[in-house]
Amino acid sequence: MSRQLSRAEQEFEGQREGEELLFVFRRHIIAMRKGFYGLLIPLSVGSIPPLIWQSNLQLFLLPLIGLGIGILLFSYHFIMWYFTIYIVTTERLRQVTQKGFFGKDVVELRLSKIQNISYNIPGFSGELFHYGTIVIQTFVGDLVIHKVEHPSEIYNKLQDAVLNIIEENNEDENEDYEA
Repeated sequence: MSRQLSRAEQEFEGQREGEELLFVFRRHIIAMRKGFYGLLIPLSVGSIPPLIWQSNLQLFLLPLIGLGIGILLFSYHFIMWYFTIYIVTTERLRQVTQKGFFGKDVVELRLSKIQNISYNIPGFSGELFHYGTIVIQTFVGDLVIHKVEHPSEIYNKLQDAVLNIIEENNEDENEDYEA
């Protein structure tokens, strides 16, 4: 979900002079479900042998080993989720996607190039957990952001940012026309 940022947090890598940070958001925690599965499955599988062969005390280490493997898998998915963010400024939308432990992809989309924004909520689970998909359309193509937390709020904030940039551009054109 988007949140209010303090003055110190209102700077990010690649920020341009005069550009103001409007809000930051990330995908819903449900997008990290593979990480939760990666935590639970090794722990569950490691717990089965000690339940079947209770007389062999060495098998009681298997749930701990499963838990360790699960924590490693969960940590990887958590890092991918946590460091993938969407930054909206007065000029652009910046998508920073974590790729592995050390790589990242950055996609920037100028707000003035956005043609249409829409969102959808995928049925009962989307309504229950408050997540959905936002589609941002431009001349070049679409930017689809899946599993966004509170998509209606993000949609409204994005619409406001795009309308503000369009109004600023119209005012600049009117000033140039009058001069």
